Amino acid sequence: MNIREQTEKREQDILSPKSRLSSQSRGRLRKETPCKIRTDFQRDRDRIIHSKSFRRLQYKTQVFLSPTSDHYRTRLTHTLEVSQIARTISHALNLNEDLTEAISLGHDLGHTPFGHAGEDTLNDLMPEGFHHKEQSLRIVDYLENEGQGLNLTWEVRDGIHHHSKGMGNIISRNNEDMPSTLEGQVVRISDIIAYINHDIDDALRAGIIHQNELPQKVLKILGKSHSSRINTMVTDIIETSLKKELESISLSTHIAEAIIELREFLYLRVYGNAYSQKEFKKTSKIIEVLFYYFMENPDKINSYKKPEDNPQRWACDFIAGMTDRYAIRIFQELYIPRPWDRE
Repeated sequence: MNIREQTEKREQDILSPKSRLSSQSRGRLRKETPCKIRTDFQRDRDRIIHSKSFRRLQYKTQVFLSPTSDHYRTRLTHTLEVSQIARTISHALNLNEDLTEAISLGHDLGHTPFGHAGEDTLNDLMPEGFHHKEQSLRIVDYLENEGQGLNLTWEVRDGIHHHSKGMGNIISRNNEDMPSTLEGQVVRISDIIAYINHDIDDALRAGIIHQNELPQKVLKILGKSHSSRINTMVTDIIETSLKKELESISLSTHIAEAIIELREFLYLRVYGNAYSQKEFKKTSKIIEVLFYYFMENPDKINSYKKPEDNPQRWACDFIAGMTDRYAIRIFQELYIPRPWDRE
């Protein structure tokens, strides 16, 4: 029995019957010889961490554009916070932490530069629309490794594709919206816990909102500090899910309502902030101009182009993969004149 098989045996002996065992994965798009050391979900986690798309998250906006402080979140630090919260919940519920971690680390690979403003712009430009969860799946299936993709397991791909809820229900009654595994459901709910709390933290740091402006009724329920709110939410998920015998990952009604109210406050006061909206209009213009340029000049695209796609799709893929600073630099090189000296 090799090391991977020993790990799979421990999963069978220890994990909840409701968890997804790595030995029971529905497989990959292309069959591969199993690793002697790592389980399939561990290999998926490693492939995501070592991908170019994952490294680029470091320079993609979470909420605040070009922050001057080192302490504002980026898309990468958001991803790591989601992973930490999700692993805590999965560990407490005796679920598969490797699967949870792989989904967490891959869930935002398809995010555009300039945060959701970039996503909204590409959504307007593409006839079929654009959503980062679908782009994340496109990256791991086709775009990474010069068109080879990462060839991830079905469970990780399913979790990535169903992690996003936008302004929709945290826990949807529509099964088609929800991940098929409990581990995927953990990531979906951990995503909102992470961004609600760290976006409040960053907005307070930026002076966009002040502590006394936060909805006091919600703070009485969830807690006044960053850590106490996360602890309240995580504890409630664990306790409520166990009470329901892990039929699904669940929240109690009063905690869910408090989270939704806090999210609505963020959309109104932070994401809809007048200064942010003014800056996002500038970034939208950058993306729009670059989109038409690369659609008309596909030979200038220096990333993988799926042969069966058209220049419009190539331009979209290229721009979606850009970091904030790279998009700005390319725009400057193409459209901002440089000073010159005739001497």
